[in-house]
Amino acid sequence: MPNSLLKDVGLAVLRILPSIMMLTHGIPKFQKLIAGNFEFGNPIGIGAAPSLFLTVLGEFVCPILIIIGFKTRWVAVPSAITMLVAAVIVHGDDPFATKEKALLYLVIFLAIILLGPGKYSIDRK
Repeated sequence: MPNSLLKDVGLAVLRILPSIMMLTHGIPKFQKLIAGNFEFGNPIGIGAAPSLFLTVLGEFVCPILIIIGFKTRWVAVPSAITMLVAAVIVHGDDPFATKEKALLYLVIFLAIILLGPGKYSIDRK
């Protein structure tokens, strides 16, 4: 396989699979939001409802856009910020093993911001 093909497949895998996994966290929060249940944490002091909305943006809306590769670098930013808040504020006092998942997602979204979506994306068209 040519090196460029491997790179493009690797970028697609980096973009798509973690974003699908992130949806497993975002879908329940999205369902909660559309059901009108705004009970949620308030980690940055803006209120429970705005915190839930921003979390749904970072864990549901943006991962869908990352999967299809639309405005990928830009939409990876809210997802990265959401994971930063989860790791540093929400799980700040927890053991490393508890915050590790959020940190792994953060690293993945940072890599997407830096590397871009690759050839197999809407952005590439």
